[in-house]
Amino acid sequence: MMSSSSSSRIINVYSLDGSKVEQVELPRVFLTPYRMDLIHRAFVHIQSRSFQPQGRDPLAGMRVSAESRGTGLGIARMARVKGEGMRRAGQAGGVAGVVKGRLTHPPRAEKVIVKRLNKKEKHLALCSALAATAIREVVKARGHRVPDDIELPLIITDDIESIGKSKDLLKVLNALRLSDDLKRASRSIKKRSGKARMRGRKQYIAKSILVIVKNDNNSVARAAGSIPGVEVVPVSRLSVIHLAPGGHPGRLCIWSKSAIESIRNMSNDAVELMEVMTR
Repeated sequence: MMSSSSSSRIINVYSLDGSKVEQVELPRVFLTPYRMDLIHRAFVHIQSRSFQPQGRDPLAGMRVSAESRGTGLGIARMARVKGEGMRRAGQAGGVAGVVKGRLTHPPRAEKVIVKRLNKKEKHLALCSALAATAIREVVKARGHRVPDDIELPLIITDDIESIGKSKDLLKVLNALRLSDDLKRASRSIKKRSGKARMRGRKQYIAKSILVIVKNDNNSVARAAGSIPGVEVVPVSRLSVIHLAPGGHPGRLCIWSKSAIESIRNMSNDAVELMEVMTR
């Protein structure tokens, strides 16, 4: 099991042009042990809440006056629609595996789809997913292209929250030397056709940089809308879905300074919970 450093460390804060301006102490939540199994369970738990429960009409395919004709006629004994002089007459009906018949094992609307998870486990999974973003081996194993001399997590001044244009945000990401990861996401775009396109999934784009901000003013979120793979989320709505897409932790994250300061409160809770669950 990989884990982050055993003591709090000082990390640099960068400006919009990529230069170091100050230093801050990393919150203790980044000391949470890396638990991939717990992160995956929390991801499945959150994702299962968005599943659409499906069901079928119990009488679907059964509303026919079908009756078996018995033996001795040289035909199968399955039920056939009564009548004559119409196309449906004589066809099999009211059974499974025939044209306009019922489904063999249809899904049930009353089936419980949501996967349960304890609140403390869910909280610890979020803390572990946060800590995983600061472990370079985990971030690179997920596929992100990160230079070896860049500190993780990346912290930037609050000026990033006021960016309103895509070209300005792109300049900041290039100044932080993250252009290789942006190119990886751009090359991953695959167009889809058929049922996937009809259902709103017209293309596949790999996940790239996640920008975490304090204030949800939608300014930088609109700027990131046209950059493939880049997402913006306020720290108040941060979840395992953002930090570990697909259940795979190690998302490449950029934090605003205010966002880092706002998670210091959950640091003490994370450490206490970690001590209780690892006794």
